[in-house]
Amino acid sequence: MDILFLCVVIFLFLLATFDLSVGVSNDAVNFLTSAVGSKAATFKRIIIIASIGVFIGAAMSNGMMDIARHGIFRPEHFSFYDLICIFMAVMVTDIILLDIFNSLGMPTSTTVSMVFELLGATFVVALIKMAGGIDEGFNELLNTEKALSVIIGIFLSVAIAFVFGTLVQFLSRMVFSFNYKSHLKWKIGIFGGICTTAIIYFLLIKGTKDLTFMTPEVKLWIKENTLLIVGACLAGFTLLMQLLHVLGVNVLKIIVLLGTFSLAMAFAGNDLVNFIGIPLSGLASYQDYIANGGGDMKGFMMDSLNGPADTPIWYLIGAGVIMVTALATSKKARNVTKTTIGLGSQQGGDEMFGSSRIARRLVRWALSIIGWVRRVTPPKVRAWFNKRFNTDETIMEQGAAFDLIRGSINLVLAGVLIAIGTSLKLPLSTTFVTFMVAMGTSLADRAWGRESAVFRITGVISVIGGWFLTAGVAFIGAGVIVFIMHLGGHWAMFALALLTIGLIIRSNRRFKAKSSEESGDTLFQTILSTNDKAQTWTLLMLYIKEQQAKFLTFASESYSAMTEAFIKDDNKILGKLDKVLFETKDTLKNTRRKETLCLRQVSHEVAIEKSAWFHLANNCCMEMLYNLRRINEICKEHVDNNFRPLPSQYVEGFMQIRTRVSILFNDILDIMDNPEPELIRILRRHCDEIKDTISETYHGLQDQLREGDLKSMTVVYVYINTLQETQEMVSILRKYLRAYAKLKDSQFSSYPHAVPSTQKA
Repeated sequence: MDILFLCVVIFLFLLATFDLSVGVSNDAVNFLTSAVGSKAATFKRIIIIASIGVFIGAAMSNGMMDIARHGIFRPEHFSFYDLICIFMAVMVTDIILLDIFNSLGMPTSTTVSMVFELLGATFVVALIKMAGGIDEGFNELLNTEKALSVIIGIFLSVAIAFVFGTLVQFLSRMVFSFNYKSHLKWKIGIFGGICTTAIIYFLLIKGTKDLTFMTPEVKLWIKENTLLIVGACLAGFTLLMQLLHVLGVNVLKIIVLLGTFSLAMAFAGNDLVNFIGIPLSGLASYQDYIANGGGDMKGFMMDSLNGPADTPIWYLIGAGVIMVTALATSKKARNVTKTTIGLGSQQGGDEMFGSSRIARRLVRWALSIIGWVRRVTPPKVRAWFNKRFNTDETIMEQGAAFDLIRGSINLVLAGVLIAIGTSLKLPLSTTFVTFMVAMGTSLADRAWGRESAVFRITGVISVIGGWFLTAGVAFIGAGVIVFIMHLGGHWAMFALALLTIGLIIRSNRRFKAKSSEESGDTLFQTILSTNDKAQTWTLLMLYIKEQQAKFLTFASESYSAMTEAFIKDDNKILGKLDKVLFETKDTLKNTRRKETLCLRQVSHEVAIEKSAWFHLANNCCMEMLYNLRRINEICKEHVDNNFRPLPSQYVEGFMQIRTRVSILFNDILDIMDNPEPELIRILRRHCDEIKDTISETYHGLQDQLREGDLKSMTVVYVYINTLQETQEMVSILRKYLRAYAKLKDSQFSSYPHAVPSTQKA
């Protein structure tokens, strides 16, 4: 049995290795977002700077916090077997939970997940022990004060960070404006001195307070001379930054990169326990049990965990190497970073989140408040503010989501708030603070315009909801897993270990597949970053053609599949199509939003000329989708109810119509690269012929129904509905042909010798 527990401890360390990778992928949003979003340096250089900070923070960290050993539970009341079950449940839950959040691109808190996993697992074990007849109650078994302080810290960090982010960025923008290069001169020295001093203060208070060389004497000296250190740094760095600016150095980039380094170092130095604290506690428990337990795994209590831990330096260096490797190679880290950058982007782009009712109401209330403020503000004051906040003068690096002023404020303010929270002994989460500061600064910068605010607010609400969901899922998940392990013994541990490995492999495969799909949409990003208006329209037409050809192919295949399933009475195909058609609606709406954003990049004249035909073509695609959904819905209901299939005398005529519609789709797809006017006219006439054929068919069916074939009446009505929707779809295809031709060539006319459109009434 001792060998089994040794295997469990080894497995905990294997999970810790993966947890380090997953954790860094999640927490990379803390220190990468501002540098990447403002393009302060190349991505490779940013990763190098962050990696150095991560490695130094990990290698010099004490590697252990009380929370992992006795912060949540009272170890003197728990046996070795109890704690092994708790540690195993925490690691399994933590990895699965963080990997899910990373795959979704949603930042969450590793501290909150670990605390609530420990709390949930300990709570369930405490219930089991109390049910077994022990005298202790929850107060003796659990340290609920720590969990309560974390919850308070969450509320404080979310609200305070957002409010201060908005206010500080608003004041900074008043000083510098969006055309900040014209307002630097002597201001940049003071600004750089304040920012650099704040970063140094953050490093002293938060980043280095728990490092191995920080003896009590050094900490005491720093505490007694804090004002002197801050004052000297402020004076020295102000002069240095002013000198660098005179020499032509971009001081803002230095601030952003220095802030990235400090946050990365603080993250590794303080949050390392979230990843390796549990395995190290498990190893310490196993060593104490082997030395003193006497083989009594359920009777030997773990008083030894109340003592301090001494983590070997090689564990810390190894953890640092793993974290740096994960940071440099993890695509999920970039995915999480992309979420925060997208929500705070100054430029319009592909919104990652949809619209929600609460977001729409918040935007409506905000617009009402803004309208009231404008009415009561004197015109001259309003004009001055509009001049300072003129986003048309924004100076950003090529491809950046926001400028260096905001990137600097994000990092500096996050560092200051974390340092203040630490000095007040508040358990602020670095994830919560950095994310909410970034959202506050983007709000102050008017990045949330009327056409993007509802999507951005929905995204923020989703992320905040994810944080609280983390706590609930972590508590429940760890509790369920520890209950299974406690009752199932080593077989349950073995089964859950295999399940964890399987879920991790499956998650990574699905993420790779999703990433490959998203990487195929590079043309959209190219259009947004292109400055040549003529080239933008050429690229946009290529993008429109690709997206609409993809939809028409889908529509053709779906129509053939659903009509064949109706004929063959196959409810499985109809059921699958019902789900796919529902999801395609969101895909079409997302594509239309992307294309609309791209349309804004072309010249004003072209946008006005093409706008009507662009929207008509998109509307045609959406209407065709509705036709397909209505056909599938009524066919599925008919087949699901096991009603009579389509009689054989109707099948042949229906097959001919299906074939002609499929040929029509293929012909349209074939001419999309070169829609010659004569070919368009031929296809439009072909649409009219198909419509006439369908009309004759269902009029004939109505005549047969009057003759009284009651047994086939239900299926014939379904057939008639299918024909009517098919006719409507062909009519929409006819409209689409004209809209697409007009997009490609404004001089196209549906008629061979029609007068130009400008001469028509």
